[in-house]
Amino acid sequence: MESNGISLCYEAIGDAADPVMLLIMGVGEQLIAWPDGFCEILAGHGFRVIRFDNRDVGWSDWFDEAGDVDLAGLAAGDLSTVRYGLSDMVADTVGLLAALDVSRAHVVGVSMGGGIAQQMAIENPELVASLASIMATTSDGKAGGSSIDNAAALLPQPGADREVAIAADVALFRLIGSPGFETSDAELIRRATAKVGRAYHPAGTLRQIAANATAPDRTERLRTLETPTVVIHGDSDPLVELSGGRATAEAIPGAELLVVQGMGHDLPAGAWKLIVDAIVANAAKA
Repeated sequence: MESNGISLCYEAIGDAADPVMLLIMGVGEQLIAWPDGFCEILAGHGFRVIRFDNRDVGWSDWFDEAGDVDLAGLAAGDLSTVRYGLSDMVADTVGLLAALDVSRAHVVGVSMGGGIAQQMAIENPELVASLASIMATTSDGKAGGSSIDNAAALLPQPGADREVAIAADVALFRLIGSPGFETSDAELIRRATAKVGRAYHPAGTLRQIAANATAPDRTERLRTLETPTVVIHGDSDPLVELSGGRATAEAIPGAELLVVQGMGHDLPAGAWKLIVDAIVANAAKA
């Protein structure tokens, strides 16, 4: 689907006549990171669920011609290799809705996708019927920090072969996943194998990391929102700590905060019903 001058890959689940629930994924993750079962539960509540690959991942357009990111330079304050920002990704998302002839959607974002969803509500409030921000923060730099000491474990490995890439993804989600919910090694391997088999694009992930890391603080603009909002965060998230969710909920007038006990930086199957119920209840306020 053409959006904002680029091609985005999307999938729709549910009745085409139902209100749209748009799902926006986080850094480096493809649309399949929204579990089928999770999407089907949402659709069962009377929504047409749309999940898609952000730019630079999966089957959407890649931005390799823009050049690589110098992460060391970025850490030192050199922004010259930041290739695009979250507002560009918001424009992609808005373009996707326009291409699908959707004038208004319930928007759900995870991690960086939560930041995109927040920014979308700020820039295009008329498009966002309700907002669910999951395991995200306001980009103020004072909340939602990481407790992970080994930052290298969070980065993809350019040039890695298939087995190394799969093993790295499994290790990543063992590191950032939910200690309060059991996920078997077999399930983590299945997910990682599906991701790598579908599309493995470390350079795009690094460009997304740069976009997310340099996003401006949204706090003051979030205070202007009138969008029904639920903020969902795990109390055991080591990548974006719970303070990020609390800061988001405090910034948005009337926002509700759901803290999921034992949830880390993933969507564990044991928490799907709780999360979906909160999203659906919030959407009903629109």
